[in-house]
Amino acid sequence: MSTAIAKTGGGFSLQPQNIAEAMQIAEMLSKSQMVPKSYQGKPQDTLVAMMMGSELGLNPIQSLQNIAVINGKPSIYGDAMLALVQNHPAFGGIQESLDEATQVATCVVWRKGGEKHTVTFSQADAKQAGLWGKTGPWTQYPKRMMTFRARGFALRDQFADALAGLISREEAEDMPERDMGNALRCEQPAPVQPALEQYPEDSYSKNFEKWQTIIESGKKSAGDIVAMLESKAVLSDGQREQILALDVEEGEKA
Repeated sequence: MSTAIAKTGGGFSLQPQNIAEAMQIAEMLSKSQMVPKSYQGKPQDTLVAMMMGSELGLNPIQSLQNIAVINGKPSIYGDAMLALVQNHPAFGGIQESLDEATQVATCVVWRKGGEKHTVTFSQADAKQAGLWGKTGPWTQYPKRMMTFRARGFALRDQFADALAGLISREEAEDMPERDMGNALRCEQPAPVQPALEQYPEDSYSKNFEKWQTIIESGKKSAGDIVAMLESKAVLSDGQREQILALDVEEGEKA
């Protein structure tokens, strides 16, 4: 592993040259007590964090200190997210504030030469999302959490290229837990079913006697006929009632 560890002026910098070396480093780091507990004994999660961090320009140690794998999805601490954006060559500036009276956190961020982009996150937003009063940071540091949420949305809106699709760790922890398969699956919206057209009156009149014969012979009930027709078109109230009445008429004959 001699090529995986290089000496720099500031100390050692782990630089895996291939996947084998990266996995070897992940195995080693996951056995250390110096990495976050979420990575201890989990070389696979450690490797994912290292790979994600590499895409962002972080070395393996920086990656493990700032990236968290939550519900199978990499995320980044709010402060580290800001640091990445501030190091981006297009970063123009950021302004953050919290109105104590209205309980609204505001984040304004902009790219060089671009317009300022403003995002707010309020106590009302937190309540609507089921976060306000939630056990943990939302109870202990609600102002900080509102600030992180406004910051995360604003930075992702303006600097998706710097964050490579990462969401903040604070936001990831508030998402409903999902298994790894669901987290990685690209969920497609259900296809919109086309609206059914009204059943043509001429076809209805033409086929009515045929349906009546089928019902009277006992091959199908009036309800079966209605269900069959309405799978293809929409019957009017009058058409539906006329067919259903055939069952009644047959009953009266008996």
